[in-house]
Amino acid sequence: MPTPSEATASPGATTAPGRTRPTRTDRPPRPTGPAGRARRFRPGLVWVALSSIAMAAVLLTSYTGATLDELAQDDTGLASTFANRPPAIQLAFYLHIAFAGVALLVGPLQFVSRWRRRAPRLHRVLGRVYLVGVGVGALTGLVISTASSVAFLGFFGFGTLAVLWAWTGWKAYRAIRAGRVAEHQAWMIRCFALTYAAVTLRLWVGVLVAVQTPFAGPDADPGLLFETAYAPVAFLCWLPNVVIAEWLIARRNLPGLRMTSPAAVRAAA
Repeated sequence: MPTPSEATASPGATTAPGRTRPTRTDRPPRPTGPAGRARRFRPGLVWVALSSIAMAAVLLTSYTGATLDELAQDDTGLASTFANRPPAIQLAFYLHIAFAGVALLVGPLQFVSRWRRRAPRLHRVLGRVYLVGVGVGALTGLVISTASSVAFLGFFGFGTLAVLWAWTGWKAYRAIRAGRVAEHQAWMIRCFALTYAAVTLRLWVGVLVAVQTPFAGPDADPGLLFETAYAPVAFLCWLPNVVIAEWLIARRNLPGLRMTSPAAVRAAA
């Protein structure tokens, strides 16, 4: 997958006989001076990267070494939800865990501008790996949303997340293939905001369980507290992420959402 780092190539640079690389002219200006240097350390990105890596490690290790039936007896994660599902649903669940974990591991690296400039080839390779993780993770996420423990709320919440996840990844890929670097960066922010739902889901569950606990009494059933908290996170895990992503995009002067294509806008004019 071509990447934002290719924008540093000269306009019309030849990539192969008879082919030229599209000119990248829409890259947002790079900060210079003290303000630009201050942006090299970004605590927010560090937090996102570390929490994503931690969550990927949890996802990739929690469901290995034992069957879903055995894990369900230990009340591990979502094992009890999928232990009695058909084999096709269980396979989709394992694939979702694996490929979503890969996307969480690789995604934060794509936002480190220094790495993009110094290792553009690696950035392209990791970009392809990330998008494969998103594509398979989204498809299998849509499949397993039909078996959600919170029924229709889970299907519509997690199903919508899966569709938007795949769509934003596709839009990011199409933008960079067309040489629209700034647009590519905007779609990658949106896409990873949805990838990060794996982290915010757990955070929201913890918050909602903690909010219920003082009112539930000492004899409260932890399983019931979890189920009550889990129902709204089908939407809470990703809707605030989308809002934050759009704020970050606007703050960086990247292209906003367009409901019509540039070609349609030019034709109307």
